[in-house]
Amino acid sequence: MAVLEIKKYPEKILREKTESVSEFDDELQKLIDDMIETMYAAPGVGLAANQVGISKQVAVIDVSVGNEESSLIVLINPEIVYKEGEEASEEGCLSIPEYTTIVKRASKIRVKCLDREQKPCEVDAEGLLAKALQHEIDHLNGFLFIDRIGRIKKEFFRKRYSREKSIDKK
Repeated sequence: MAVLEIKKYPEKILREKTESVSEFDDELQKLIDDMIETMYAAPGVGLAANQVGISKQVAVIDVSVGNEESSLIVLINPEIVYKEGEEASEEGCLSIPEYTTIVKRASKIRVKCLDREQKPCEVDAEGLLAKALQHEIDHLNGFLFIDRIGRIKKEFFRKRYSREKSIDKK
């Protein structure tokens, strides 16, 4: 297993829809293992394959945050098939470090996917897990959490981001 480099905004791959997985081979299993190790090392509660530069519909999530036994979920070709309610809470992203903001998301969701053994599965979620699932599936579809915020907050983010980048170059 290896810790992979997490791609940072505004890298192009973060804005591209990832490709569906059709081959469940050793290469895919290694990618999943490396993503899990990378997510825990970051540390984060979720990671999508395009965040490590791979255009595949693969995500890993563990919302246990070290407080309990691992609740690791591996999602392949995930799709949200049901949404209910709305909840606003603070979000951040490993690809946009040191920036958090309030994001509105569905409060309850159902996701259909395949697990790492290619078995169909459904995940019903609410709370942090629902938020993490929506966040990672957004990544797989080329969206970032900053795409889910209002115009004024987005402008604030752009100004802060460009200011920080110009400081980095000095």
